[in-house]
Amino acid sequence: MKMRVPSIPLITVDPYFSVWTHDRLNDRFPTHWTGSRNAMLGTVTVDGERFRFLGRSGDAALEQVSLDMDVFSTTAVFRGAGIELTAIFSTPILVTDLYYASRPVSYLKLAVKTLDGQPHEVTAKVSCSEELVLNKAGEGRAWSETAAVAGAAAVRMGKGDQHPLWRSGDLIRIDWGYFYLAAKGNGTVGNEVFENMYAVWAETPVEEEALFAFAFDDIDSIEYFKKPLKAYWKKDGKTIEEAIAEAFGDYEEITARCKAFGDSFVAEATEKGGEHYAELLTLAYRQVMAAHKMVLDEDGNVLYISKECNSNGCAATVDVTYPSAPMYLLYNPELLKGMLRPVFRYARTEEWVYDFAPHDVGQYPLVNGQVYGGNKLEFQMPVEECGNMIVLCAALAEVENDVTFAAENMDLLEVWYRYLVKYGDDPENQLCTDDFAGHLAHNCNLSLKAIMGMAGYSRILERLGRTAEAAEAMNTAKEYAASFLRRAENPDGSYRLAYDREGTFSLKYNAIWDKVWDTNLLPDSFFEAELARYRAEVMPYGVPLDSREKYTKSDWTVWAASLTGKKDDLSFFCERLWLAYNTMRTREAMTDWYFTDTSEMRSFRHRTVQGGLFIRLMF
Repeated sequence: MKMRVPSIPLITVDPYFSVWTHDRLNDRFPTHWTGSRNAMLGTVTVDGERFRFLGRSGDAALEQVSLDMDVFSTTAVFRGAGIELTAIFSTPILVTDLYYASRPVSYLKLAVKTLDGQPHEVTAKVSCSEELVLNKAGEGRAWSETAAVAGAAAVRMGKGDQHPLWRSGDLIRIDWGYFYLAAKGNGTVGNEVFENMYAVWAETPVEEEALFAFAFDDIDSIEYFKKPLKAYWKKDGKTIEEAIAEAFGDYEEITARCKAFGDSFVAEATEKGGEHYAELLTLAYRQVMAAHKMVLDEDGNVLYISKECNSNGCAATVDVTYPSAPMYLLYNPELLKGMLRPVFRYARTEEWVYDFAPHDVGQYPLVNGQVYGGNKLEFQMPVEECGNMIVLCAALAEVENDVTFAAENMDLLEVWYRYLVKYGDDPENQLCTDDFAGHLAHNCNLSLKAIMGMAGYSRILERLGRTAEAAEAMNTAKEYAASFLRRAENPDGSYRLAYDREGTFSLKYNAIWDKVWDTNLLPDSFFEAELARYRAEVMPYGVPLDSREKYTKSDWTVWAASLTGKKDDLSFFCERLWLAYNTMRTREAMTDWYFTDTSEMRSFRHRTVQGGLFIRLMF
């Protein structure tokens, strides 16, 4: 990868089991995506002398000569003491396979070769601190014991006082469950103190290669309407020790599968948007997957719970699911259904009293009902969430060529459709997904959301054989689209931020579904005029979200840049988005909200919305 990546992923499993670092692996300790330290130390002993390749210690550091990453792996190469050491961190979180998308095991493969032609005796040791099982070091006492993993030496560490699912929040880490560290073959394990922290370690000889595994058993993963649910990978009774042993056995097979999948979408992205676009998708993939947790409900249905990271920690947030959906529509629609099921269930409870869709279903990992805005009407996003839910159900029906999921939820979809008809032509003063910008009346892009929702509802009805109703819904969408085009147009042919704000602009990302579905509600001239305005408004690191501020969103940038379907438009804006990450001084997991004039991060990191960058691969 040519980009100087803002933060380097090492372990990316879920919102809690998450380890990141910066350009030089042995300059500092890794961190959690929240920025809190996750101290890990990696060393090799060469002919009796110890050197570090990961983290910080009093040992001499090997020289890091290269660092690269692909979709699933991060590879660093080090030299010194007559050897070359290659360290490959991989998390095979494969979206196309439910089991591997859930299995909480990540790898470190080490390979050693001589540089001076002489044989060398090499051992490798990896130490992991209590910060992987506590919110902060010292908040409780960690302990450890050896673990029985077939064909490996293993140790597990956890907090002494276990209370699974005892709290929720945003910038916090897990302090229940058990972290496992294992070395394949005849290694040794133990515990120690480094940096005044309790830690566990695993050590193994390295003749040519060595393989370590990092794993986490969180015991219970999600509380779902007051019931604790276990992770999907446990559904057949598998233990974490069995999963680790299995992971050692299938390393070559699963990493090959991952590479083939990653290479495929990178090639397609390069063809449709260029090299910068492909690198953006490479950077986004692991983060998107690791912002979710997969469980099964009491009926055996997949639930795929997102965490709204670095925002407010909301769980199953509808307007986070909406931008993340393209990646899942492309590669595993069942996971998108798993995001929507909690919303439908909650909307049918007595607690939800509104005739529009909810914003969220809890605060991660407690999925018990909406928390955003205290459920007060003034903080709801009625048009936004109704449009999102209908569009996503329609998109599922399209990619699966099966309307079953939407049919099961038509009672709510009909109510939400009627809400769009009533309020979508000229939305009242309310929030949309860009709630950080505040309330806005007469929001043109929100009106487009309603129009796309109506079109999506029509397509669902058509598949259900309700052709007369489908035609009526599509005619309504056409009428509203004509109204939008008439009332929102600026003198230069572009379209406004709000109907009453002549001369303004905004990224009309919601119009993308007209392209994906080929519904032709909007003429080519609309898309051409919008892209011309975006080019006129562009700054060094992207085009602002709208006329009010200089900040933008990465997901909406790519949706807007894809509106014409032209490679030149997409590559033009992706080059600037790429430059923003390449130069960003804030070294955090991939942000989606930054300033286009400076590339400085505004806020938000490690959010699943980056799945929206895959939108151009849908058509």
